[in-house]
Amino acid sequence: MDATEFSGRPDGRPDGRPAPIWLRTEPARNRRATPLTRERIVTAAVDLLDRTGVDGLTMRRLAELLAVTPTALYWHVATRDDVLDLAVDHIFGEVPLPAAGPDWRADVRTLTSGWRAAMLRHPWAPGLIGRPMLGPHVLARTEFLQAALVRAGLTGRHLAVVTRLVANYVIGAALTEATWRQTDDPGARAEARRHLEANAAAYPTLTASGHLDDGRWSDDDLFARGLDAILATAPGS
Repeated sequence: MDATEFSGRPDGRPDGRPAPIWLRTEPARNRRATPLTRERIVTAAVDLLDRTGVDGLTMRRLAELLAVTPTALYWHVATRDDVLDLAVDHIFGEVPLPAAGPDWRADVRTLTSGWRAAMLRHPWAPGLIGRPMLGPHVLARTEFLQAALVRAGLTGRHLAVVTRLVANYVIGAALTEATWRQTDDPGARAEARRHLEANAAAYPTLTASGHLDDGRWSDDDLFARGLDAILATAPGS
């Protein structure tokens, strides 16, 4: 069975394309068959993504990891994109969802620090966050974020703007840091810093400000202070 055969099921779109995986129900399974569930698929997919990155994830390799045929996978996921959507939502499930407290800023800091940490553990994840975000873990954490911002007094367009600012900031920070950490040369940033210093006449401000200088400020400190600068735009700040 291929993705086209799957898309012809009742929960597909009228034009024959499969509906997003979050809007479909899992089909009934033969009880005598090897028990294969979306949960098993996504766990194996995350493991494969952690080891090989997005380009290394294929339905055939995933089936081999699960010791099933590719056909068996298509009873649960219509396409490789389904697997990626499930994997992204799984990553959000690792982000602690705290109980709302009296300090909305502390709630946002807790959520976003956990989100950044999860993406750094899975460096393939930041590049996929632009996909449709309808998974239950994603929606629960987005709800928590917006509820905290509403408690700060944000509404309407201002709420939408700050929500996007926070989300884009976390994704961008994680993507940049993950890219640096994946380099084969652990001294790449130090080399870049030496390049700036050697060309101080061309880049006087960057040289003086400590741009790319790990010894001056840590990524954790810069991330926290950058988030605080964004939250300072809220009415309750």
